[in-house]
Amino acid sequence: MLLEYAKTYHGKKVGFIGLGVSNTPILRLLVQAGAVCSVRDMKELPPEEAEALTREGVTLHCGETYLDGIDEEFLFLSPAVRSDLPKLEEARKKGTVLTNEMEEFFRLCPCPIIAVTGSDGKTTTTTLIAKLLEAEGKTVHLGGNIGRNLLCELDAMTKEHFAVVELSSFQLMKMTRSPMIAVVTNISPNHLNWHVDMEEYVSAKESIFLFQQPADKLIINKDDSYATRCASKAKGTVKFTSGKQKADVWFDETGIYRGETLVVKDTEIRLVGVHNRYNYAQAICATEGLVSDEAIRKVARDFGGVEHRCEFVREKDGVKYYNSSIDSSPTRTAACVNSFKVPLVVICGGYDKNIPLEPLGELFPGKVKHAVLCGATSEKIEKVLTDVGYTAFTRVESFEGAVKLASEKASPGDCVVLSPAAASFDMFKNFAVRGETFKKLVQEL
Repeated sequence: MLLEYAKTYHGKKVGFIGLGVSNTPILRLLVQAGAVCSVRDMKELPPEEAEALTREGVTLHCGETYLDGIDEEFLFLSPAVRSDLPKLEEARKKGTVLTNEMEEFFRLCPCPIIAVTGSDGKTTTTTLIAKLLEAEGKTVHLGGNIGRNLLCELDAMTKEHFAVVELSSFQLMKMTRSPMIAVVTNISPNHLNWHVDMEEYVSAKESIFLFQQPADKLIINKDDSYATRCASKAKGTVKFTSGKQKADVWFDETGIYRGETLVVKDTEIRLVGVHNRYNYAQAICATEGLVSDEAIRKVARDFGGVEHRCEFVREKDGVKYYNSSIDSSPTRTAACVNSFKVPLVVICGGYDKNIPLEPLGELFPGKVKHAVLCGATSEKIEKVLTDVGYTAFTRVESFEGAVKLASEKASPGDCVVLSPAAASFDMFKNFAVRGETFKKLVQEL
């Protein structure tokens, strides 16, 4: 299937706006298939990468003029590239087809697709869905925003398999297809430095189900006001999850229920935190009829979590260190902080996404013993905390200094947690690099 797909581009002019996980494998595929390929990127590529691409016959357009003179017949857009940029709109009007990895994958995928979006919890929920299906003995292809290009794995898929996909608002903004089963974990202000406003952000999330058919299913978190509003626009069956009231799948301190049936006891679930009970509830609801309760309980006992999400790093001198670098918003930080019942020293701050930071002023008093602030948002967070009378914080200039100071502020029995409530781009390439750096620094203490 993949070879036949690639052959349709033979001799065609195909451009890639940005490289990375999404576009690089497709570029390699189409170059081999005889397409006339180009790369357009706002940033200059590293010299070795640029030379290698040029040797393969790929034309490069980099720097401020990267969108000048578009004459390609097809353009593959990276997730973070807006399709409504004026020069892309102009190219589209002249006949250039704008597409992307996920749009093409959804069009060609031979197996059922289960997709997850949301402001928080989507990676863990996506991973849990895959784990549940695998525990039932099913073949699963996991990818999308979670870091794997699924389009280039089409040949490994059959109609009996399942594709489980994490989708960001960046990806959904460009899509005109929806999965068989869609999950919206929650919606809270995020990425408002990229989206025009909150309304556009919510609309992007809704794209995960707007193109569904009547036989398809949508899973909604009933406790989230934004997500619940989406339900009225659903094209298929809507199922609700909750941690506050009975729903299709719901939970309390005893465990997680499907209707009136206790599926898994809370004591059987290895992951900590209420937010992970929501993730489990949504995963169980999404796989209803596909996996057994026995498979659910097995995953609950065995699954220790996803890297960079409340990930235990080490214990030193009676202090436990946790890496939750994925926490790129105050709501994520709240979920992380509320998972602990011991005194916390929290490292917070990072790239400014122009999202409200006021929730940290409600969260930190009474929950956080000391906050170490660093990064581009540190000054804003300082003001938020000062305005509510919280003074147990220190601003530092470097990430290394933040880790060192956090260790000094912690006492035996405390936990030090990296939970930035902000993106990583002010200091790091991405949240994973930030998390790896944190773990390295902690191991060196």
